[in-house]
Amino acid sequence: MRMKSLERYTDNPEFEFATSGHRACQGCAEILALRLALKVFGKDTVIAMATGCMEIISTPLPTTSWRLPWIHVAFENTAAVASGVESGLKILMEKGKIPKKDINVIAIAGDGGTSDIGLQALSGAMERGHNFTYLCVDNEAYMNTGIQRSSSTPYGAMTTTSPPGKKSIGQSTQKKNMPKIAAAHNIPYVATACPSYPFDFLAKIKKAQAVKGPAYIHILSVCPTGWRIPTDQAINYGRLAVRTGVFPLYEVENGKYKITYSPEPLRPVSEYIKGQGRFRHLTDDLIAEIQQKVNQDWQELKLLSSLK
Repeated sequence: MRMKSLERYTDNPEFEFATSGHRACQGCAEILALRLALKVFGKDTVIAMATGCMEIISTPLPTTSWRLPWIHVAFENTAAVASGVESGLKILMEKGKIPKKDINVIAIAGDGGTSDIGLQALSGAMERGHNFTYLCVDNEAYMNTGIQRSSSTPYGAMTTTSPPGKKSIGQSTQKKNMPKIAAAHNIPYVATACPSYPFDFLAKIKKAQAVKGPAYIHILSVCPTGWRIPTDQAINYGRLAVRTGVFPLYEVENGKYKITYSPEPLRPVSEYIKGQGRFRHLTDDLIAEIQQKVNQDWQELKLLSSLK
């Protein structure tokens, strides 16, 4: 489809900028999240996307599932490329080479391309104040290369590089808190989101689009393949992650924390862990340890949200 024909879809929420025909796994919540996000960003958008699940499933040459200008970049430099695009567009507008208008620049990467390999470029882009939105689609491991651990893999989870055994519980470190790291850069907007809560999700995408400067949204993207759950349960497990406090929904606007959905009283973490094959080896003692950490983190988030 030629870009000129997109003019009539500016305010049409039914139009798909991420088209069907891609090769995402059944039940993939990650492509759902991007479908929703792109409906908000609309046609005046340029995407820089790292190597990862969404790049692999969407662009088998010579076809593409993206109806927007889209740049495939290496694992480590999504934020750097988005910074260059944003700067380039600004210069072209100042020189009168292209019309002056708002063009959304978004960077998209998985948890590995964000919290591990791409952290340096992302930190630099946020520190410099580039006007772009960074979407981390977090399925909690390097899924498209064989389910290897990342620094976003939760404590106790089984992956191919963190297998449980006589001397191992699976992942031995806690999940890196990327939203808190982003907020520490004093950028205008940071949020967590999950497509299982679409109204909360869309509201945060709109806020990110509206701010001037960097915006960071950390999206929990349930992965039936890597999490070893039925393909029709992605939305349910996203809700359980939120309702148990494992993945709280909140935002940080200009340094002010706000919980956007409170599931209190929190449901037991065991309800979330139950049924996920990646956690099937966990003992009651380990689940109790995870519960204690979730409770502690939830109380800390409540405290931050209470500060004026």
